Amino acid sequence: MPTAKKPFPAWRLQRRRLVKRIQRSKLYRSIKLVLDFLVAILTRLMVRGLRRLDPDASSNFVGALTRRVGPYLHVSRVGRKNLRAAFPEKSEAEIEAILAGVWENLGRVAGEFVHLDRMWDYDEARPNAGRIETFHVDRFIGLFTDEKPALIFSAHLANWEIAAISAAKYGLDSAVLFRIPSNRFVAELIHETRAGLMSQLVPAGPAAGLFMGGVIERGGHLGMLVDQHRNPGVPVTFFGRPCLANETIGRLARLYECPVHGVRVIRLPGNRFRIELTEALELPRDAEGSVDIKATMQTITSIVEQWVREYPEQWLWLHRRWR
Repeated sequence: MPTAKKPFPAWRLQRRRLVKRIQRSKLYRSIKLVLDFLVAILTRLMVRGLRRLDPDASSNFVGALTRRVGPYLHVSRVGRKNLRAAFPEKSEAEIEAILAGVWENLGRVAGEFVHLDRMWDYDEARPNAGRIETFHVDRFIGLFTDEKPALIFSAHLANWEIAAISAAKYGLDSAVLFRIPSNRFVAELIHETRAGLMSQLVPAGPAAGLFMGGVIERGGHLGMLVDQHRNPGVPVTFFGRPCLANETIGRLARLYECPVHGVRVIRLPGNRFRIELTEALELPRDAEGSVDIKATMQTITSIVEQWVREYPEQWLWLHRRWR
């Protein structure tokens, strides 16, 4: 017999209502606006300082700082909980080592973000000799030559921004779905950095569907991150635990019958990166022959799990993936 769910505690319900009431108040919104503005000013000052360094020095500095400080922050409790559940066979020392690597990688992403315009140095005449390497050039070329639109999924691994830059650098007709940060001042700064380096940016929201459909219909390539919690979403299994996945890419694949690829970035020693593109996936089909959305999202989630297992310290474990 399945066990009945425990009733939601009354005190938690009352606390949630109180928090929502406070958040709707004018005073709260005014204070939040001021704090967001101050955070944005501080962020811009940090960006100016890091821009004076070269990309490697910036990455090394912020990575070392976050590796030392990050594990003591409150959000690291989420990271430890996630890691213990995903890797029950690992010791506490191994969990802490991975968590420190997670923070270092996140810091490096921040240190590299301010230098995104200088990160891409792939040279066809000297492949794999610079900061960027890849061993699937034929697959990337295929995106240009197959005359088909495509859906491309990725995950918060290594410096995930680099994959989007690569498409724009070579003029691939592409668009990237992104989530707008809650701090609108910081959102403006991030958009300023990305806008000149990436192709079309599609903000997540009610109108995103129209933009995404337009990209596919014109024969473009639409990229999105698929490794975070989304409610409503479709149920999938990740590291043996149930969670919800954003079904957007599955729905688009079913509607447009276009190829679906995965792309990941791997952080290598010496501030270098490898970009890997999968071949077009063989998507699961239902009895009528249409793309099975739920099974497709499980296929994609399993691929992401494989990526994360290979380089666990390079994934964003600080997010509440299981809820």
